[in-house]
Parts: sequence; structure tokens; C-alpha cells
Amino acid sequence: MILSGTLEIVEPLDGKELPITVAGPGEFTGEMNMLLGRRSLVRARMKEPGEVLVLSPDVLRKLVQADTELSEIFLRAFILRRVALIAKTPGDAVLIGSSHSAATLRIREFLTRNGQPHAYLDVEKDPSVQALFDRFGLKIDDVPVVICRYDRVLKNPSNEEVADCLGLNAVLDSCAIRDLVVVGGGPAGLAAAVYGASEGLDVLVLETKAPGGQAGSSSKIENYLGFPTGISGLALASRALTQAQKFGAEVSIARTAATLICKQHPYRLEIASGGSVRARAVILATGAQYRKLPLPELARFEGVGVYYGATSVERQFCGDEEIVVVGGGNSAGQAAVYLAETARHVHVVVRGPGLAATMSRYLIQRIEEHPRITLRPFTQVEALEGGDHLEQVRIRDSRSGESETRKIRHAFLMTGADPKTDWLRGCVAMDEKGFVKTGPDLARTDLEGWPLSRPPLLLETSMPAVFAVGDVRAGSVKRVASAVGEGSICVQLVHKVSPRRSSIAIRRSATSSVDRELVEVAIAPGLAGLEGLDDRVLHLVEVLRRVLVGRVVAAADVPAGQAAAKVYPLASGEEALLAAFRSERLWIVDLGEMLADH
Repeated sequence: MILSGTLEIVEPLDGKELPITVAGPGEFTGEMNMLLGRRSLVRARMKEPGEVLVLSPDVLRKLVQADTELSEIFLRAFILRRVALIAKTPGDAVLIGSSHSAATLRIREFLTRNGQPHAYLDVEKDPSVQALFDRFGLKIDDVPVVICRYDRVLKNPSNEEVADCLGLNAVLDSCAIRDLVVVGGGPAGLAAAVYGASEGLDVLVLETKAPGGQAGSSSKIENYLGFPTGISGLALASRALTQAQKFGAEVSIARTAATLICKQHPYRLEIASGGSVRARAVILATGAQYRKLPLPELARFEGVGVYYGATSVERQFCGDEEIVVVGGGNSAGQAAVYLAETARHVHVVVRGPGLAATMSRYLIQRIEEHPRITLRPFTQVEALEGGDHLEQVRIRDSRSGESETRKIRHAFLMTGADPKTDWLRGCVAMDEKGFVKTGPDLARTDLEGWPLSRPPLLLETSMPAVFAVGDVRAGSVKRVASAVGEGSICVQLVHKVSPRRSSIAIRRSATSSVDRELVEVAIAPGLAGLEGLDDRVLHLVEVLRRVLVGRVVAAADVPAGQAAAKVYPLASGEEALLAAFRSERLWIVDLGEMLADH
């Protein structure tokens, strides 16, 4: 906040500075990176002598959470400034790539969907590429190349390497125990993060690619409540991400959960690139991916003619060429309408008789009325042909048996849905297609290892305190609104199985004994090293119902088989009772709020 004088904002650009604006008294600086505590994309310096008021990221987050008026002012300005940086400045990252490289498309999508300003140079079209090759000692085989801040060069990097180079993620603490870890940053996962963080939970979201999931690649969603003119999947995901981070949720980008260690609690999730995180409760929101067609040449053309999302990046590659969209769902319809704005012609290929059973009516009507879209029912893609890029598509009419080869260099495959659940096998029950079963859908055979007396809650899996929401859940409705609803509902279920940290007090210390009056407390076996209230503690509630004190206390850390009720006198209330347990160096777990709930 500028109190006096003027502050100049510039963007560092390869040893030079690009002027952005000058702020005067009463104005404030900052954009989304400030709220997240990330490295700034711009540089500020006093143009005239004066005073400024500096807010740290932590203070800023507390301010936007506590004051609704200031929150609206700051967030609106931060969002619009990030949009302006993306549209008008090259950013501090340069991507050198090729339209014949699948990795180039992957990185462009990653940068675009994560809202990172960057410059893209095509080795086949931009003459300035050679100067950068000479300067950094690069060869054509190194493409794609990402240059961060014009001083660090990444050759064909992974998404995680790009994220680390740009400072998108904080280091994950493998020792910290989170209240909630959400795996997947689609609509369901982001909704869970928003509601969980807004209610005081310590929330971490692990997202493999970019926030928004499959919905984030939708060109326009027009049937989502509250947006009568529609909203792009990217814009919706960006707003949800900002909302989650406003309330303090940590969103870790390009981090993939590889294994769920479910035989211990708190649960441990191992990250594919190394490291792990721990959580009292886990929400699985990994969504589903489009089913891959059984074509022998499919893998060779993925990213170089075959695509699974229709964003502005893919549309740029297509230009005004002929396109085929395979699929009859809403995503396929949205893609066809979006691509037809610039394409010469779009062919929508479906196996069935039409779209009525699988697509919203408003999309069907637009497809039928668009002069550059042709619907091809009872048709399948039979073969993909080409060299280093897709060049031809052969399609077959299942009624006549006739095949037709068309010179189409861009095919969008949006058929069916396969869940991303291989990493969960052995932990949670799934149906025959790999979707996670929850609540009433769980059969008796699915619950043979269920350790609790209560049945699983509505969205709870066959593992206590592990939930599934959105497209990954068996029987879910494949719509953005239903995914958001499941994510928000799930947080309430998390509270039921894992009470708030504020009600938990765990201490280990020794003090002198105290005068005692009579009070009975049970000592539970098998809870040594207890780090938080746990479903294993629930059976203690029945034993403790008769304990009439201000707080109910369970003491653990005794060998299994040696459990017994003990009698302690209590002279001066709860604190004296706790002191008696401390004198025996026992774990003290506050169960007062849990007892009230049961």
C-alpha cells in the first residue's frame, strides 16, 4: 500500500525491464502470487521518495478471510492483474517447442491451465529461436526447452520440473499430519478444499496436472448454475482455486499420489516423484480420463494430432483445417461447437444412432444448426495414419460396412471414462470398471476388513476416513454441479469421523502426583504413539459413558492385553486428573467433544 510518493512496477525481461504501471498514494500493488507466497513475477521500486505499508502473505490471507469488503477489492484486483500479465506480457518463462512434439503440447497446456505467463517460440516458424539456441548451447533434439528467468534451462522437462523452476510449490513436510488431503483438483476436489479450509481444517490438495480436472479443458460450460452466459472450464477452475487458497488450503501442482499406505493411521500417501504426506482423512477426487480407442497407432499420434481436450492451445494448432471429434457426450459437443468457430469443418463421430441419449439438448441444437459441423451416426474411427504427425483418419460406417479415408490432421477423442485408480488397489473396494465404491453401494464382501461397529458413511469407502467424490466414484453423475455438491457434502462427513483439531489435546509429560478423589477412567490397549483422534478410539466411548467429569480422558501407551480400569481420586477438577496421568507418563487424549457426538 503506497502511503506517499510513487511506486513503479516493471517486469524483468532478459536483462531489460518492461514498464507495467506506476502506483501513487492510496493505491496498492500485488497479484495472485502474493496471496500464495510465491516469487513475484514483477519488480517494484520507488520512483519518488515516499512511504509504503508492507503486508506479508500470511497477514494478507488473514485480512481477506476476515474482511469481506477488502477481500473483494484485493481478490478482484489480483485476478484481473494476473489476466493482464498473461495477455500482455511474455512472463519470465520461454518455451521453445514444435507442433510435431507431444511434449510441447503437454508443457503448453500445463503453463496455460496453471495461469503462468510465458512466451512460446516455434522452432519451425520463429527466426529468433536460433539466437537462443546459440546463447544457451541448445540443439534441435533438446526440444521442448523451457528457459526460466533467462538463466535456467530445462530440456524436455516433466511438469513437476517446470513447476519447481517457476516456484509454484512449497516443500511438502512429510512429518506434518494434515487434517485432510484431497487427491485431485477437479471440481469435486476443489469444492472439498474450499469447504474444508473455510471451516478451519488443514487442507492439502495434490493435483497431477492443473486445477479443474477434465472440466478445466471445457471451452464453455453453459448449464452450470449461476452462469447464464456460460463460463469456460479454465475460468471456473481458476476461481475455485483462488477461493480455496483464500481460505488457506495448500494446492500442490504436478504432484501425483502414487501409493496410499492404508494399513496405518494417520494414512500416508507416497508421491510419485519422492516424499510423502500424512493425513487423518483422505478424499479421493482423481476423476476419470477419456477412454483410449483400440487403435494400433494411437500412442504414436497422441499430442501430435490426437488430443483429449479442446482448449485454446489445441485450437491454435488446428487453425482452419478439417477436424474430427469422436464422442457423444457434453464434452464432445462443447469441443465441436468451440472448434467450429475457426475450423474449416468438424465431423462428430458417434457409434450410436444420435446424441439424444448422451448430450444436453442445447448442444444438440447448436450442432444441428451449425453449417460447419456434420454429425456422423453409426460411425467409428478405424485407423490413424501419418508420419511424425497425424495426416489421415479412416472412418467406417457400421451400417453399410464401407470405409472412408479423409485428410484430417487433428482428432479429438472424448469417448467413455476410465477412472485413475490403479494406485488404490488393495486399499479400497472398486467395481468391475475400477470406480471406487462408497457407502450403501458397498457389499458385505467389500467390508470384511471393516474395523468399526458403524457402517461406512454416504461417501466413505471400504477404508474408514477415506472418501471418494466426483467422477472416480462408482455411480456418480458426470456433471460439474454434482461433483461440486459431493465435494462439499464430503467435508461434513470428514468432521464426523475426524473431529476438529481444536478439540484435541495430546501431551506427554511428567509432574508430581496430586491429591485425589474418586473418578474412574479406562486405559485402552494398542494405542501407543497415538497422534490424533482415530476411529480406533471410538470403542472407548462405550466404556467412558459412565465417567462423570467435565472432560472425558482416555490414556493409552500400555501393552496390549494389560488393559484394565483404574480408579483415580480427583481433588480440583479436570487439571488435577490430567496431572495424575502425566505423573505416569501416559498419552492424554481429549475426547470430550467426541463423547458429546456419540
